[in-house]
Amino acid sequence: MDASTLFDVKDKVVLVTGGAKGIGRMISEGFVANGARVYISSRDAKACDQACEELNALGKGKAYAIPADFYNEEDCKRLAEELGKKEDKLHILVNNSGSNWGAPYDTYPDSAWTRVLTLNLHRVFTLTQLLTPLLEAGATPSSPSRIINIGSVDGLRVPALETFAYSASKAGLHHLSRVLANHLGRRNITSNTLACGPFESKMMAATLKKYKSHIEGNIPLGRIGSPEDVAGACLFLASRAGAYVNGATIALDGGSLVGAKL
Repeated sequence: MDASTLFDVKDKVVLVTGGAKGIGRMISEGFVANGARVYISSRDAKACDQACEELNALGKGKAYAIPADFYNEEDCKRLAEELGKKEDKLHILVNNSGSNWGAPYDTYPDSAWTRVLTLNLHRVFTLTQLLTPLLEAGATPSSPSRIINIGSVDGLRVPALETFAYSASKAGLHHLSRVLANHLGRRNITSNTLACGPFESKMMAATLKKYKSHIEGNIPLGRIGSPEDVAGACLFLASRAGAYVNGATIALDGGSLVGAKL
């Protein structure tokens, strides 16, 4: 029961959506650095190729690019087909790709709901459904395949900023993950969510530039998240150590949800 065995992901087949940048890039690196075969997908083909080149220089594991636009259902189908041609099983699916949209309440556009809910919620179901046969092929009762959904603390609390569709989509994702845990657990597939707090990413860049010190002041641990924090949480959920965790929403936020100030 040593740690190297409990957290081993060597030779596991992993797909990380939105895996070329931000939190997805952090997660991809964590898996590659520990010997996994990682497929990175996002609509930015150049970013996928660059991320793979950088990650492959680390050694141990291997990174491959399969670009896809997740807003497009046909592209999701193509991704699943291409992955199926390269691999006969999938051990770990990380649903990380997503979008945000901030605007004042009185002018918040209807189009924001369509785009954000499609990317952050609808396509998580679409892609998971398409990849379920590969996940089943990689699963056993003692070593289930894993779905790791990247949610947000803004799906657990009322956000400070006017990101109505984003927070609603993440709350929906957290519950979808629990529904999938119940349904797919019977097929030896677990489904869990990381409700992430602030991390350095393109999505958070403008907010952190303006409010970083204030945000850190509201986090009991006094800092924003690091690559090791999110990669480590994913390695736990993806390895033997997390094999019996199913239907959980883990707040990865330094304690921001429980922070209290006078």
